[in-house]
Amino acid sequence: MTDVLSVAVSAGFAMVFLAVGLALWRLAKGPTLPDRVVALDMMTVAIVAFCGLAAIRSGDPAFLDVALVLALVGFLATVALARFAERVVVRREQAEEGE
Repeated sequence: MTDVLSVAVSAGFAMVFLAVGLALWRLAKGPTLPDRVVALDMMTVAIVAFCGLAAIRSGDPAFLDVALVLALVGFLATVALARFAERVVVRREQAEEGE
């Protein structure tokens, strides 16, 4: 691995760790359910990026398979959480109309 690529991968790891930390903070702090869904999706994307960087650093393409599976599972989880959040909003609106 060249010096430039090594520095770029190391910088990428640092940025991914920062992104995961900030997303974890947003996931814990909230304040709303959509904020938490977006934070969870951001963490999934950052972990997929981590797997890609790990594949570059190690030269092992197996990390790319892990990244692909994680991206698919993350997409399905995001869709499911978005549908759940939509139902919660609709129920709140119906409760407010009934009052």
